[in-house]
Amino acid sequence: MKDYLLRPDPADPRLTERVVGRDHTGAEVAADVVVERPLTLFLNGQEIVTLMTIGDHPDCLAVGYLLNQGMLRADDTVTDIEHDPDLDVVVVRTARATDYEAKLSKKTLTSGCAQGTVFGDLMEDFDAADLPPDAKVRTSWLYALTRAINTTPSLYLAAGAIHGCVLCEADRPLLYMEDVGRHNAVDKIAGYMFLNELAAADKLFYTTGRLTSEMVIKTVRMGVPILCSRSGFTAWGVALARRADLTLIGRARGKRFLALAGEHRIVYDADPEAVAEEPKAAQRKAAVT
Repeated sequence: MKDYLLRPDPADPRLTERVVGRDHTGAEVAADVVVERPLTLFLNGQEIVTLMTIGDHPDCLAVGYLLNQGMLRADDTVTDIEHDPDLDVVVVRTARATDYEAKLSKKTLTSGCAQGTVFGDLMEDFDAADLPPDAKVRTSWLYALTRAINTTPSLYLAAGAIHGCVLCEADRPLLYMEDVGRHNAVDKIAGYMFLNELAAADKLFYTTGRLTSEMVIKTVRMGVPILCSRSGFTAWGVALARRADLTLIGRARGKRFLALAGEHRIVYDADPEAVAEEPKAAQRKAAVT
């Protein structure tokens, strides 16, 4: 299988800290823990939000956040992205003049861990989305993707307390982003796709988190027709996926999965009985270290 375009770097010293404590026997142990840091985002001259993030790929996170908030349009030209790591600030500049004072006044806290925030109308432009009905996902791809993703070296395997999202094409994982909140990981991928002009219509989006309304809305906004997770569903997430004709696949572990929307895109070309059960996290960690 071809390598990722971009994937986690658990060896990056900026992303974890070594902390000494004691285990269940009273013995002194050292553990790697994920670092959280604030990142304040400006769009042109306007302060938008302060995000809690692990701090990697601030350009992708900033652009993806603005896209998924409807503050950056698909036809916008980004003229500059400035990141000051000492001040924990990132500024996105566009050719179009922007003013989102009214939008910022309407805030919705989402179900995302670390509490994601949506400004303005949660369903803004949702029904205008047009996902390709002829996109397909083969079950052989699903099994290959979950195996590849779960055995990729990651911050989750190194330190835990983190969510991952992966953009995939057929049976190849392309972009793997992690963060303390799954909404940040999604936004990083959306930002990378925008900055690198990466098409969405033939892609699959994989997340380690729950399939909530927020995850469905962001995937639909990105134009990706298939969303898959190792975790479960919320009722509103399922309802919105059916409304948008998004293929929604959850509880994808080992040979098992459950599709609750957009089942017409699934091609059953693999024998589940020939697929091995998924190894436990400790076994996956041992396999990549």
